Amino acid sequence: MNQDPLALPQVFVVEEQVDLTLLELCQASHAEETLIISWVLEGVLNPWGDSPQSWRFRGDALRRARTAWRLSRDLEINPAGVALALDLLDELATLRARLDRAGIR
Repeated sequence: MNQDPLALPQVFVVEEQVDLTLLELCQASHAEETLIISWVLEGVLNPWGDSPQSWRFRGDALRRARTAWRLSRDLEINPAGVALALDLLDELATLRARLDRAGIR
C-alpha cells in the first residue's frame, strides 16, 4: 500500500471541558496505563477520582500526557525526570508570556 507523502496526520481535537477516563487518555496519548499512573504519582497529571478506575482527566491533560510520552520515549526519561522537565517547560512558557506582555520579545 502506497502512502501519500502529502497526507495529513491524524489529529484529535479535545475540548478542555471534556473529561477523559484513564483508558481514553491512554489511547489518545499512546501511553501505557502503568506509565500514566506513574505520572499521576509524580504529579505530572492531576486527575480527580478515588482510584485509577474512577479517575477523570480534563481535556488539557492530553497535551501534557503526549509531551510526557515523547519525553519518556525519545529521551528515555523516567517519570520523576518527566515531572521535572514539564515543570521547567511550564516555567519557560510563563516567562516567555511575561516577555511578550512586556513587549520585550
